[in-house]
Amino acid sequence: MKRRTFVKGLTLGAATAASGLMAPSLFAKGKTVKVGVLHSLSGTMAISETVLKDVALMTFEEINKKGGVMGHMIEPVVVDPASNWPLFAEKARQLLTQDKVACTFGCWTSVSRKSVLPVFEELNGLLFYPVQYEGEELSYNVFYTGAAPNQQAIPAVEYLMSEDGGGAKRFYLLGTDYVYPRTTNKILRYFLHAKGITDADIEEVYTPFGHSDYQTIVANIKKFAAGGKTAVVSTINGDSNVPFYKELGNQGLKATDIPVVAFSVGEEELRGVDTKPLVGHLAAWNYFMSIKNPANEAWKKEWAAYAKAKKLASAAKPLTNDPMEATYIGIHMWKQAVEKAKTFDVDKVIAAVGGQKFKAPDGFTIEMDARNHHLHKPVFIGQIRADGQFDVVWKTKGPIRAEPWSPYLPEDKGKQDVPEKMTKKS
Repeated sequence: MKRRTFVKGLTLGAATAASGLMAPSLFAKGKTVKVGVLHSLSGTMAISETVLKDVALMTFEEINKKGGVMGHMIEPVVVDPASNWPLFAEKARQLLTQDKVACTFGCWTSVSRKSVLPVFEELNGLLFYPVQYEGEELSYNVFYTGAAPNQQAIPAVEYLMSEDGGGAKRFYLLGTDYVYPRTTNKILRYFLHAKGITDADIEEVYTPFGHSDYQTIVANIKKFAAGGKTAVVSTINGDSNVPFYKELGNQGLKATDIPVVAFSVGEEELRGVDTKPLVGHLAAWNYFMSIKNPANEAWKKEWAAYAKAKKLASAAKPLTNDPMEATYIGIHMWKQAVEKAKTFDVDKVIAAVGGQKFKAPDGFTIEMDARNHHLHKPVFIGQIRADGQFDVVWKTKGPIRAEPWSPYLPEDKGKQDVPEKMTKKS
């Protein structure tokens, strides 16, 4: 596989590539800082994660060209956990104990994040996690730059229930079988109950990672929809999205009849799909490539130029998406925090990340919450276009604060909105 061959070469040559950006005096003094990149470059999640590795390297290069972080050039250490959840933990330990990275950017699935979390907490490492997730977690050693449920899942289902969203009364919750879809759907079920929807009007179905045969499931969705106005909420992750969306097209399941809203499908996942039959189906994110503003136009141009210069597999059709933006924001916030703390010391950097602000490609100045390690983020709901891009049909007026603990789950009542270690320190 050409992409994987390139990635293996990049893993070995990442430090050299970064060093090539150094001023000679800095290079002579060896003023570098190692930073980890922990994303699946092979296996079922490579379809989504490879581009996050690429955008991280682009951002490091951008920062190095401007003098680095406190005069230190970023030296990337790229590893491939290969969509293997225990291997994520092994690679995280390697980054922290052998490579001595100052910070790590990585993971997509919640099972990978849950796998590495004990390692980062044990060794007091620092992880920036760039993907929407189920909440129900708040770690001193993690900053969550993707959406919590109140910044994606809840607004999306509220939209589906609204007149503009089609007035859905029945919900087919379809996901990959792991912690993120199951926990998100647990929250959504409580939310739907609060809105008067009964269990008889909620169907919950899961498929394994890498699942490819959705013929029966799509047929069952159509049968379920015979009972009333239905919407599908998809938390399918990885390359299974491709056969699922192809099957929607094959069976003629149109958005006007049964809208599908996805939480893990963006521009990159639709790259290999004929999107013409999917026009009108939805995705909920905190960024879309089609958003028009000067910051986004500049970022898209930077990405396109980088993809072409590095001869990436995506160079012919360079796409940006939400987790790429979250990665980009996270790296810049880490840089700003280091410079505020005037050190790479993890505890001092963690203390400096809260309150950091960054003018993001989504068109807003995004802020890291001072307490709960989550970004304040805008919410956008987009309709799939024939060209694989999205038209925004609904959005919040501005960024909203994340709720890592769901107000809809009884067991979350009274939980503190601040990491436990920070509570003990204060």
